[in-house]
Amino acid sequence: METAYLVLFIVTLSILILVEVVGRIVSGAIVGKMLYFKYLVRKNPEDWGHRCSDPDDYEQHLMWDEGLEWASQNEGARKEIDIVSDGYKLHGEYFDFGSKKAVIIVPGRTESLCYSYYYAPGYQKAGVNVLLIDKRGHGLSEGKYEDNGEHSHVDLIAWAKYLHDKLGIEDITFHGICIGCSLCCFALASPDCPTYVKRFVADGMYETFCLTFKNHMKKEKRPVFPYCYTAMLWGKKYAKADFIHNGPKKQIAKVTVPTLFLYTDLDAFSTPDQAKRLYEACPSKDKKLHFFHKGRHSHIRFHNKDVYDQMVKDWVNLH
Repeated sequence: METAYLVLFIVTLSILILVEVVGRIVSGAIVGKMLYFKYLVRKNPEDWGHRCSDPDDYEQHLMWDEGLEWASQNEGARKEIDIVSDGYKLHGEYFDFGSKKAVIIVPGRTESLCYSYYYAPGYQKAGVNVLLIDKRGHGLSEGKYEDNGEHSHVDLIAWAKYLHDKLGIEDITFHGICIGCSLCCFALASPDCPTYVKRFVADGMYETFCLTFKNHMKKEKRPVFPYCYTAMLWGKKYAKADFIHNGPKKQIAKVTVPTLFLYTDLDAFSTPDQAKRLYEACPSKDKKLHFFHKGRHSHIRFHNKDVYDQMVKDWVNLH
């Protein structure tokens, strides 16, 4: 009789464990898919468009307004450009200040080229033309999925070739913010990256998107496991991108151009430990890592404008 009770207990426990495991797998898949489509998929052409992504955020709102003011003041230098890359029609705005040098500013997730206006003044002061782009799936560019740059980095190479071949630009800088850094990193690591792309300025570069997404979930006090990882796996299905393993962590070892790593030690997403590891892994002979002590992720320039712009100007002129 005791043996029968023991067997019944083991069977019941096994069933309960199985139900719990299956439940977690199912809920993980469902919730992960919801997270993926909420944060990494453009649902309609108005998403990720030419508007402030967070108008209720005081700093973001001021950055947006300052950027629009800069664009308005330089309207005479602005030209709208469209190209086709990998079958996608892409949109950009080019500010021609009469230089043979240009920067391509690549904004973060959900941000359009209008966000990048805010980062242009430092390059204008350095005497550099400025190309601002709507990444694939953002603004007026075609596309649906954010892919961390794993595939869409070819668009950045196409923009660089347009600057060189059509506009006579001989010297190009890539400037990325957050996920824009990942796109730049993939492009610079590609054997197809042109030699006239001379340098890289990385503002808040993470190691992998999965890691920074996990840090976002932690900050918002959301359960990370298994939802963060199942969301990334849905990205593998839809965007054909490996958000868990691929990214700057893997690509930085192939980046040899002079690279300026800009971070704030208050960054909760692209954290200082990631910054140090990426810096050490970069094989460039000319590289610099600088930590600011004010400002949060993607808002470094807001609190350190003069120093930030001077560092950008110096990097362009020194290398």
